[in-house]
Amino acid sequence: MANLKEIRNRIASVSSTMQITSAMKMVSAAKLKKAQDAITAMRPYSDKLSELLQGLSSSMEAESGNQYSEVREINKVLVVVVTSNRGLCGAFNTNVIKQSTALIGGKYAGKEVDIMAIGKKGDDILGKKYNVIANHSDIFDDLTFDNVAAIAEDLMKLFTDGTYDKIEIVYNKFKNAATQIVMTEQFLPIVPMEGEADLNGDYLFEPSKVEIIEQLIPKSLKTQLYKGIRDSFASEHGARMTAMHKATDNATELRDQLKLTYNKARQAAITNEILEIVGGAEALNN
Repeated sequence: MANLKEIRNRIASVSSTMQITSAMKMVSAAKLKKAQDAITAMRPYSDKLSELLQGLSSSMEAESGNQYSEVREINKVLVVVVTSNRGLCGAFNTNVIKQSTALIGGKYAGKEVDIMAIGKKGDDILGKKYNVIANHSDIFDDLTFDNVAAIAEDLMKLFTDGTYDKIEIVYNKFKNAATQIVMTEQFLPIVPMEGEADLNGDYLFEPSKVEIIEQLIPKSLKTQLYKGIRDSFASEHGARMTAMHKATDNATELRDQLKLTYNKARQAAITNEILEIVGGAEALNN
């Protein structure tokens, strides 16, 4: 059995760790509320805009110049991996990295695949195995639409100039504080809308449909990327809050066990001292 000083040191260490994890949980909970409100308010607009643009895009003729819907033979693929800059958030980053690796090794096996990292963790891990063309980990320091739009414009240019034939985004979609869903979304070319919806019917387009497409598609793509990063940002805080909550519970349980062990060891030491005193007294009497 460990001596009393060692047990006291362990109790102090676990108590200190518990205070840290508890504080991190509270910080993540505060940030989560703001991030959750932002993504919840944004989703209906983003989903409807994407639906509208997919319908318009799929209804256009090839000669109309809709360069964002051009389907080419896939030789080069860019995977945009959205992770976090910091750890201590459970399997949040691991799940995205596993999904990205499976996508590259499965669906795009034999293709030339590059990575664009949004988040330091993805860059650190995937950069050891794959070619990372850019790392935008600083986006989380000032997560605004304008800053994300600049990244989206770079992606659109990489597609339209033929550098990449397909661009996919892998990120965590926020469901609730305890659940994040790993998503793989096709960014470019734009996926035609499924179903029987027809936007060529009785709609009048002012200005022309081509002009609407040219103006709204870039905005829709920027919004899609912004929504994905916002989803990941909210998911990160939810995952970290959950992980720190579990860590605090585990530390509390360990501290209680150590205190029990300490009390048992202390009681045993006191008992031994009493026995030694009694034995010594009896020896003197004899």
